[in-house]
Amino acid sequence: MLSIGVDIGGTKIAAGVVDENGRIIAGAKRRTPAQDPELLEQAVADAVRELREQHPVVAIGIGAAGFVDADRRTVVFAANLAWRDRALADHVEALVGLPVVVENDANAAGWAEFRFGPAAEADTMLMMTVGTGLGGAIVLDGQLVRGAGGFAGEIAHMTAVPDGQWCGCGNRGCLEQYTSGTAMVRSARAAAATGDPLLEPLLAAAGGDANGIDGPLITRMAREGDPGAQRHLTEIGDWLGRGAASISALLDPEIIVIGGGVSAAGDLLLDPARAGYARTLTARTHRTVAPFAQASMGNEAGMIGAADLARHR
Repeated sequence: MLSIGVDIGGTKIAAGVVDENGRIIAGAKRRTPAQDPELLEQAVADAVRELREQHPVVAIGIGAAGFVDADRRTVVFAANLAWRDRALADHVEALVGLPVVVENDANAAGWAEFRFGPAAEADTMLMMTVGTGLGGAIVLDGQLVRGAGGFAGEIAHMTAVPDGQWCGCGNRGCLEQYTSGTAMVRSARAAAATGDPLLEPLLAAAGGDANGIDGPLITRMAREGDPGAQRHLTEIGDWLGRGAASISALLDPEIIVIGGGVSAAGDLLLDPARAGYARTLTARTHRTVAPFAQASMGNEAGMIGAADLARHR
């Protein structure tokens, strides 16, 4: 049984035909008309029609960056796309004539890792995606947790530091402000600008301009052994582990999967996360400490997860 997964990003729409084993057997891409909901839906429908010409599919799953209602039909709000209480599933169904399920993109990616990735043998999983921001997905007893309104899993906006760093959500001290690619870059730039000698190689690699320091540069130099770059990965890794420990006090996950662009640093990020987790986990001497695993589905996770969720709906 085949289904189509659609991952809607800020600049491109990626769609793929996905089989029951999570394998993508055909793909199509379109540009994202981010500021026009109707054109965006037409672009999705056009990609779906292209794929259906060669493959019999039973349903469409759409991963959308934003708040999706509990019925998985409507995008309530999306910061970077022109969706405000948009009945996305209804509109796309009318265009393609197939059942459509809409899911938050982080939930969709998390579901792919749970079904086909490192959490495939688990019943309970916490997924944390460390990219520009911090995303999350929670699976309990084999079920994706959505909450009463569909907004569960927003781990980025747990309070980590009361009255701490301002967050784009309007609150202060959110976990995302301490463990994300943006947080890492902000910290490294500030240290470089103050003349921290440990940051001199990183600053030199950025052409002498602290504003030239970015996430990929930090990751590359950390892999090459630069201690300044490694220090900043360690900082956000420690915060990641402490955040995971707080969530574990409530949910007790069997495995913690780390994804997102910053996770490309591998154990340079995961080892300090493991250490921060083990150090701050409540009752740690009387319980099994959950393992940390790097996500394995890559940039296609959202597409694969959305397709699988649609198939099982």
